[in-house]
Amino acid sequence: MILSLPVILNRVIEMKRMITGMAAALLAAILFPPFSAAAVSAQHAIVMDGQTGQVLYEKNADRQALIASTTKIMTALLICEQCNVLDRMEIPKEAVGIEGSSMYLQEGEVLTLQELLYGLMLQSGNDAAVALAIYCGGTVSDFAQLMNDKAHRLGMKNTHFVNPHGLDAPGHYSTARDLAILAAYAMNNPLFAQTVSAKTVTVGQRYLRNHNKLLWQLEGVDGVKTGFTKAAGRILVSSAVRQGRRLIAVTINAPEDWNDHKYLLEHSFCAYTPQTLVEQGQILGTVEVAGGQTGRVALVASEDFIYSMQKTESWSMELPKPGFVYAPVVRDENAGYAHIYMEGKAVGKVRLTYADSVEMEIVPALPWWKRFFSGGQR
Repeated sequence: MILSLPVILNRVIEMKRMITGMAAALLAAILFPPFSAAAVSAQHAIVMDGQTGQVLYEKNADRQALIASTTKIMTALLICEQCNVLDRMEIPKEAVGIEGSSMYLQEGEVLTLQELLYGLMLQSGNDAAVALAIYCGGTVSDFAQLMNDKAHRLGMKNTHFVNPHGLDAPGHYSTARDLAILAAYAMNNPLFAQTVSAKTVTVGQRYLRNHNKLLWQLEGVDGVKTGFTKAAGRILVSSAVRQGRRLIAVTINAPEDWNDHKYLLEHSFCAYTPQTLVEQGQILGTVEVAGGQTGRVALVASEDFIYSMQKTESWSMELPKPGFVYAPVVRDENAGYAHIYMEGKAVGKVRLTYADSVEMEIVPALPWWKRFFSGGQR
């Protein structure tokens, strides 16, 4: 069979596209291979997009575990939200001599809540945690209830607090996913973010240096908190921002936590690129209008949909069914949801509205004499 020149050219073009696509996929696989389980020492881990909540990596992320001093993320958040950090408090005897890490508070000395927050988050002072809990909640147990109420409102489904510092205790636990949810929310609070991003601070005669080494070691890191007990192991919650994009990483019981976070954050920033798949106001399709003055109406996205993708991934969208609506249709009213799929897996949805109003079709009445001769039929 002799092929014509146009057919040959078309096949050459198709072959070129196929080779280019294969080369791009191979290059992406070499530069950004999938996450390696062997490269992560943590028993539990997660990487989450701080803006969208999208999970880029997870490992036993919903398994409950001891969380040590990462508990103090919630303690600090509540103080930032519910108290004036410029307030001064006299240190009660209940906050002195608490076991574990300490900023060595003395009974009767007076500090601002902000100074105590620095002692809490940089020095990981368990004594600062108790002092702040008493100031905000009245008692440690009442403050723990505030912590649990906040966790519930944030959707931290596998978390329960019994103290403000994280010393091992029955009924005190969380998960990698819940800690990521908490950290992503907390970093939106300016006072909290200012506190956890500080590398060093002087509080009176105390020189405090942040225990979070990643603040010095990895580009864009601006928080959040370390933790350790013998039973819990090494725990780390980190936040990093590059080009306006925030990622949250959490590892629990991780012997190599610093290396884990460097690997997880670097890989996530490089391998995944945020893309606006749908823009607010974008027409995503049309739907038939039964009994309307016009036969179809456009469906408009009411919000942006941003998703971090690898270069080799593809996405699709499915509009609501059935494919028609009855008139009347009101502009900007809810028209259902467009579901977004990544490689066939549902990853989100976008609320739709109608682009225009469509009135019901008005059928004019027939004159009496036409109705008479038609036997009442239209």
